[in-house]
Amino acid sequence: MIIKKLPAIFEPARPVLQKIEEAGFEAYFVGGCVRDTILGDPIHDIDIATSAYPSEIKRIFKRTVDTGIEHGTVMILDHGVGYETTTFRTESGYQDFRRPDNVTFVRSLAEDLQRRDFTINALALRENGEVVDLFDGLGDLHRRLIRAVGDPNERFHEDALRMMRAVRFASKLDFVIDQPTRTGIKANAHLLSKIAVERTRVELEKMFLGQNPPAGLKDFLETGLYRYCPGLANAHQQLSSLLVNGNGWKLANAEQVWALLAVQLGLSGREAAKFLRMWKTSNETIKQVGKIILAVNALRHQQVTPDLMFKVGWPALSDANQVAAIYGWQRTTGDLKKQYDALPIKTAKELAVDGRTLIQEGGLKPGPALGRVLNTLVEAVVNGQLANEKAVLLERAASLK
Repeated sequence: MIIKKLPAIFEPARPVLQKIEEAGFEAYFVGGCVRDTILGDPIHDIDIATSAYPSEIKRIFKRTVDTGIEHGTVMILDHGVGYETTTFRTESGYQDFRRPDNVTFVRSLAEDLQRRDFTINALALRENGEVVDLFDGLGDLHRRLIRAVGDPNERFHEDALRMMRAVRFASKLDFVIDQPTRTGIKANAHLLSKIAVERTRVELEKMFLGQNPPAGLKDFLETGLYRYCPGLANAHQQLSSLLVNGNGWKLANAEQVWALLAVQLGLSGREAAKFLRMWKTSNETIKQVGKIILAVNALRHQQVTPDLMFKVGWPALSDANQVAAIYGWQRTTGDLKKQYDALPIKTAKELAVDGRTLIQEGGLKPGPALGRVLNTLVEAVVNGQLANEKAVLLERAASLK
């Protein structure tokens, strides 16, 4: 197969591959960028593999950076752009089920591609557009199939995270996992517990953000991977019931993913925070998901009040509406936005008075009482009980002293 017109992202890198070839070595674009080119999907970055050893790359190019030279990776700096180039290699001794104990540089493209996870990711692309397919990856793309390169058990023992990548690709690409690969995941699912939770979290988020999240979730459950994820070991029933509601649903960001899981698991705000800490999410994510859960519950019970909207803000309210849509609790986006836009103020900073004003002109003293007065004023303005005018607010503050 020859791709006659490569996407624009490849063009600046083609001279790099040409220069490596002129020096007598092989060089290819490899991995996901090749797969996505063939599928017509967006390409965010490119990977280059070569038969040249790191020392040889450094002789060919004047400006390089050793970004991972022990694994054969050197960044070539060309016209202000960096291109990470990795030498063909074989790997062995995966004692942590993630990283190889030994890396051996080789000259063979076939040996390099043989260590990759799935056939659809084991494609190589010459700079002239010619696709090199040694494991029928093109056939699997046509069949919409996720199939391990070689023995699935070996691939998953080399890197247990590949099992999560399989279910992620099932969702992202709307593909099916072939039976031997699925059997291999079931047999090795327990190895997922060896993987850092942060890495598993990234794959889980991407699974829920794919083209067909229910497909990925179904695979996640049927293969038993869920048993080895924080807080999900006993959640088969709750997660399975999501599949009933889940036909065709879409999520837009990680915050929506975690809010959906929290709602589906029946977690309170505090329980959700604990759950998210188990997954080592950021404090900002925990805070935002808490707001989304509040808003989802308000939508569910048709209690979207001005106070609630002010408290969570539009981003969380919008995210909540998308999560609520999975259950049929959503409002039309236009109506919800109109209600939010009608709020007299969107943040406490928009209040016509602040603490300094209340002290200097309202005669209040610094301390906890001042904070309570400010909160009372904000609440009254948000709920339409007071106009957001300085004189009006000072008068009300005086009555609260």
